[in-house]
Amino acid sequence: MDANSDKPVVIVTGSTSGIGRGVAELLLSKGWRVVVNSRSDQEVGEGMAALSDDMIFARGDISNPQDCAQVVETAVATWGRIDGLVNNAGTTAYVELDDIEGVTAEVWHRVLDVNVIGTWQMISAAMPHLKAAAPGRIVNIASVAGLRPIGSSVPYSVSKVAIVHMTSILGKVLGPDVLVNAVAPGFIDTDMTKDLAQEPILAAIPLGRLGKPEEVAGAVRFLAADPAAAYMTGQVLQVDGGMVMR
Repeated sequence: MDANSDKPVVIVTGSTSGIGRGVAELLLSKGWRVVVNSRSDQEVGEGMAALSDDMIFARGDISNPQDCAQVVETAVATWGRIDGLVNNAGTTAYVELDDIEGVTAEVWHRVLDVNVIGTWQMISAAMPHLKAAAPGRIVNIASVAGLRPIGSSVPYSVSKVAIVHMTSILGKVLGPDVLVNAVAPGFIDTDMTKDLAQEPILAAIPLGRLGKPEEVAGAVRFLAADPAAAYMTGQVLQVDGGMVMR
């Protein structure tokens, strides 16, 4: 693989399915070199990478700082640079918001270790290379659950509030070297939503349907790659069919 190419390089965490895969495939189609990542879907990731010389797979659990460093090292060893980071990897727990006893310390740790600390560890590991890109771009995947008191559980919603605030703070302090923005999806048609009751969800969405992964990917591509987003940092784009208005 040509490490001297001028093609920009992006890491997309949690990118073997759903929103992350949509982001990885769209950025690849727009001329980016893409590092696909997953904690466990190695066969799927390697299958994706086999389809293009501009895509590689780096296995890693972002809750593990050593894995984060290894994902970054793989990108740099292969292509010599990192221009963008899309923090998509995340997890949740399905516990009713009023079920206080149902949320144990173990649930809190599991969700926050991935969604918040894992995102931070990826940013920290990639930061020297993102600064060298001048400007590098970070896009964090938040959620409408980080903007309104809704969500699959209190820990999940709190984790997404943290991502929104992390985006604002880093947008404030890292410019002009690195731009930091976020996308907040609503209910998107992925494996995570297929088993949820559809009727009450659709009633809460003014556009009357679930979103598609490629629609979220389009917003990520704008923030990660479009020259028109070069004067944006610390912002959150909502891709939710208007859900937060209700």
